[in-house]
Amino acid sequence: MANKPVIYDHYGRPMRRAELKQEVAAPTLGGVRSPITSYPGDGLNPYRLAEILRAADRGDPIRYLELAETIEERNPHYLGILGTRRRSVSQLDITVEAATDSAQDERIAETIRNWLKRKELALELFDILDAIGKGYSFTEIIWETSMGQWRPQKLEWRDPRWFRFDRTDLATPMLLDDNGQEQPLPAFKFIDARMKAKSGLALRSGLARIATWNWMFKAFTERDWAIFTQTYGQPLRVGKWGPGASEADKDTLFRAVSEIAGDCAAIIPDSMAIEFIESGNVGSSTDHYERRADWLDKQMSKAVLGQTATTDAETGGLGSGKEHREVQEDIETADACALSAIINRDLVRPFVDLEYGPQQNYPVLSIARPEPEDIAGLTDALTKVVPLGLRVGTKGLYKRLGIEEPGEEEEILSQTAERAPDETGADGFKADSAILKRFSGASGNPAALEALQASTALRAANIAPTPDGDLSDRLAEEAAPLIQGMIEQLEAMMAAAGSLGEVREMWLAAYPDLDASAFAELLADAMIAAEAGGRAEVADG
Repeated sequence: MANKPVIYDHYGRPMRRAELKQEVAAPTLGGVRSPITSYPGDGLNPYRLAEILRAADRGDPIRYLELAETIEERNPHYLGILGTRRRSVSQLDITVEAATDSAQDERIAETIRNWLKRKELALELFDILDAIGKGYSFTEIIWETSMGQWRPQKLEWRDPRWFRFDRTDLATPMLLDDNGQEQPLPAFKFIDARMKAKSGLALRSGLARIATWNWMFKAFTERDWAIFTQTYGQPLRVGKWGPGASEADKDTLFRAVSEIAGDCAAIIPDSMAIEFIESGNVGSSTDHYERRADWLDKQMSKAVLGQTATTDAETGGLGSGKEHREVQEDIETADACALSAIINRDLVRPFVDLEYGPQQNYPVLSIARPEPEDIAGLTDALTKVVPLGLRVGTKGLYKRLGIEEPGEEEEILSQTAERAPDETGADGFKADSAILKRFSGASGNPAALEALQASTALRAANIAPTPDGDLSDRLAEEAAPLIQGMIEQLEAMMAAAGSLGEVREMWLAAYPDLDASAFAELLADAMIAAEAGGRAEVADG
């Protein structure tokens, strides 16, 4: 019996099916992978922060990761903008393109598409995008094999504190086992996401590296603001005692002055008094605290979203609105491309290899926001080019218009022109009118519609042949190759052009050199023959 081929992951590690059937990074409350964390943000100062970051640079990221978690919990602005960036990507449309047009590749792609319909996928992608803040994230793939098939049952986020990077390169991921030893990740078991804010090691490329300094300085500002408010935000309380007051009376007055702010009530002898002295212009003295906190928030918005317009809108500000939104879309596109590559490498390919075996080509998963289709521009272009003989397939049009192609027995919507009750050729005219209106707008082209109606009516009338009819038929027959030659020239220019504007310029430039002499001679001969025939008919009458 031949041995099964060994499948390797992108790190060159062999896949072992026994490892894939069990959870290898589950949390244990009393073990190495404990979900309980410490809080290094308490009492943070520049010296301690520098030590935390240096330890992460040396391959010990625990306190850095705990601090990144603390910042998300204590800084509402950072939590909001980071969540916005993660949710904007996790909710984008996902498409799967088959590797080839073969039936097998289409079947593989359809399997991936069916799996992507899971409702939990958006939440799982949100967890994978934890890498945007920390620089990296690890998600364990829980495989379902109950019926002999291989399907990802769920994607389970794992705390990045339970992982390390190989000390030789600080890039190859390692897992802490139950004994606290660093072990290579099992092949096809984890989604290793790296979302870099800058180039370099994953430990130094997360947005949290910037957010830590920003949050610390903002915490200093908020602390000073709170102290100032507590000191000067309340009126100064002064107690006065009269002559002959004893030490016990003074102690009673002091307790009353100290506690009156919280209790709003006090009892003192009649010979004593309490005065409240208001601080003047306190409001203007605290503006610099608010301005500094807002400025720090704006810097964080620039780092995370690439702009401030959607979080700190300023009326009349230059560049606010669409320009800022486009920058955010640029970041969203980059995140979506990076996430697509990660999912294709760590999920789609293992899924296909386990279910169908190694393939020469694999389906491609894409995460992107659909580009809005310019329906008006498309229909306007079709109105102009279809009458010129350009062949346009309906399958692509249905997709671009966002309309499903109708089935063979499905009722078809059409718009027909109003006509008189005694009009002939009704069925033929209805079909031609619907086609014309489809490519020339809802109201249609009146002149073309009238000509089409007249032509159809003549065809349906079954009129007996006449000399002028024979002459028209002969003219159409002899002119057909000449007109076709001119149409082919126009089609060649359209094929070479990159846009409708370029088509227009090419047609205008080519018009003076367009050879229509043969067609002109044919028309002249037809007109002479028609005039001669008419004179002969009059003479015979």
